[in-house]
This record gives sequence, C-alpha cells and structure tokens, in this order.
Amino acid sequence: MISSTSLKSQSDISLPPRQNLPTMYDLPSEDPKEPGLPDEFHALQAWLLCLTFFPLTFPPEQVFSACDLNIYYDLNHLQWHKRPDWFGVVGTSRLYDGHDTRDSYVTWIEPVNPVIVVELLSQSTKKQDLGEIETEGKEIEEGPDKPPSKWEVYENILKIPYYVVFNRRNNKIRIFHLVNGLYQEVQLTQGRFYLPELGISLGLWQGSFRTINRLWLRWFTQDGELILSEEESAFQEAAEAKQEAAEAQQEGKRSLVLRLLTRRVGNLPQPLQAQIKQLPLEALEELGEALLDFAAMDDLVQWLQE
Repeated sequence: MISSTSLKSQSDISLPPRQNLPTMYDLPSEDPKEPGLPDEFHALQAWLLCLTFFPLTFPPEQVFSACDLNIYYDLNHLQWHKRPDWFGVVGTSRLYDGHDTRDSYVTWIEPVNPVIVVELLSQSTKKQDLGEIETEGKEIEEGPDKPPSKWEVYENILKIPYYVVFNRRNNKIRIFHLVNGLYQEVQLTQGRFYLPELGISLGLWQGSFRTINRLWLRWFTQDGELILSEEESAFQEAAEAKQEAAEAQQEGKRSLVLRLLTRRVGNLPQPLQAQIKQLPLEALEELGEALLDFAAMDDLVQWLQE
C-alpha cells in the first residue's frame, strides 16, 4: 500500500454555484489518449455486475452502476479522472438530474461518491490498480503537479468504502474496506463478503454467462443465494411454469387412471394406489390403455409386477 499524500479533497474546496461548474456534458468519457475498448472479459464481467446489482437498502431509482465510465474528482484539475472497470453508487438518482443517462460521473455535481469500485486486473494495469506505483502511465503530466494513482483517488480523495480487484488469470479476488481512512484487506467467508451498507454479498460463482462457463465475480444475497438478472429471473420463471404445467398434466392423468381402475376392478388398496402414483408418465399412459382389458384386481397386480 502506498503512503497517504497531502492531497486536497473536494470537500475542502469552496464550491461556486452549480450552474458555473463543468458537468458531464462538458466532461464526457471519451479520451483520445486511451483509444480502443477493454478486452472481451472486461466487458462481460462488468456487464454481469451491472445486471445483478440490486442493493436491498435502497430503491432501484436510487441505484446507479456503470462500466468503463470516467469519474472526475478534482475541481483544481478538471481533466483528471479515473475510469474503473465497474463502480456502483447508492443514494443518487438512477438518471442524471432525474431524466438523462450519464456521459460521465462528475463528483462535484453528484450528491454522493461511489460506494464500491471494481478493477479487473490485467498485466499492464496490475501495479496501478494495487497502488504499487504512484502514477498511471497515460496520465503522467510534466512537472511536479501530476495526477494521483487510482489507489490514492479511491482511498484518500473520494473515500470509496469498498475497493475490489479481481484477477481472472488466477481467479483471485481481493476486497479492501476503508477503515479510519485507510484500505484494509478483508477475509472472505465461504468465498463471499457481505456489504451491510448494501444488504448483499460479493463473491465468485462458477457458471455460464453469455455461453461462457468460468468463474465470475457476481452478487449474492446475505445467505449466499445468487441475485439473478432480469433475464435470468424470466428464464427461471418460464422453466418453473413449464415444470408446474407438466406436473399438473401428469397429476391429471394419474387421477383419471385411478378413477377408471376403480370402476373397472373396484376400490384399490392403499399400497396399490401408492405404487400407481409413483409410475412415470410413460408407464401411466401404458396403464391407461391396458386397464381396458382388466377383468379383476389380479389383472392390475400382474400388470404392475410385469
């Protein structure tokens, strides 16, 4: 961990009226010094976090999360920014000013800073993301006044409560919690960490997302159940409805066969009823055809034995 520096926090600056400050429309996320997009995993993993970020402690209209969006943090250096792979905010409007999607996240305009930031480690950014070097190559400026590292911004300036780094090469997750102004690494419980401010947990999940089966970083309930995306919830509901319909159909056929058997051979003993109720659908259909030839209870018993 790098040592703290005497950086001026935005809370120490006397802010002029909002209408005189640059907003997200003046400070979009495009950066000519950083051409191109992240690799496929970065995009998929960040999107999965967005799709399943449903904190229990705030209503959906007060929850915002974003992938690869600039966070502007210093009024004295308007172009200084960090671009996390993913970050989440609670206690703010889902839409900018309640009506527009965001081009960037400008902290001196927004009511709150992010509550959590996630960086997906790569070979070229690993040391920067873990605060092992003081500045980031594409942001270094001439002279002594140069931008701080991600770690410094997240820990000292924005004071983001949770900082998460995930290395997909070794599937290692590290979570840092801000305690008394400094990040301290936390221990996971059963591969997850509970965030009380959000009422949900973060951990690793082995499964398929967009047809890719691997370990993914994603959200869980406090008890360890997966928080599903809207698409996953719809798929699960459809599968459950199909299963219920099949079970209802099977139960209907079973009841019909039992009634026909009672008419054909008389009241069935409980053991025979229980045996018939355990028959799979295909066997039940065969019994429905065979019972037309039954003349006595012994015919049913013999058929079941066969």
